[in-house]
Amino acid sequence: MTRLIVLASASPRRADLLRAIGVPFTVRPAGIDESQRPGEAPGALADRLARAKAAAAPGGSPSLVIAADTVVVVDGQVLGKPSARDDAAHMLGRLAGRAHDVITAMALRVLPEETVVVERALSRVTFAPMTPAEINWYVATGEGMDKAGAYALQGIGALFVTGIEGSYTNVIGLPLERLYPHLRRLGLLAA
Repeated sequence: MTRLIVLASASPRRADLLRAIGVPFTVRPAGIDESQRPGEAPGALADRLARAKAAAAPGGSPSLVIAADTVVVVDGQVLGKPSARDDAAHMLGRLAGRAHDVITAMALRVLPEETVVVERALSRVTFAPMTPAEINWYVATGEGMDKAGAYALQGIGALFVTGIEGSYTNVIGLPLERLYPHLRRLGLLAA
């Protein structure tokens, strides 16, 4: 049985990752409220949002709906997408010269079976110290304005990353090493 692969995300980075592994897919973003609930742990937030996106996206039958949510965590606090340039500069100031966690939860909804699997990946990213001028320069590029933590590893932001422990693709927004066994099991990727 051939399944349609549906990416329940408008993220160009996630789409780029799927294209890079040669998987045909269609994009059907799911709009949901991504607000963190009071007292909700970062990993639980990512899990809940990924599951909600997978449930909300129209899949069709048979299909595999891939949904993900990525959060950047420093000092136990989730850094979302910056609301403005000063917000981005503040986030980068908090990340500069230290390590932070990137958590991606991936939810896979298989139709018509209606099974859902949620997996979580954690990577630790270390930033170089950044001067206020470097922060302002990077913010002015606009690259990080639509990304959790206000930076992009796969772009100019890589200039400031001195180390990654864990999955590189997790930091971009879709841990391919966790997705691969499911694609193989469903016969969607040869190997």
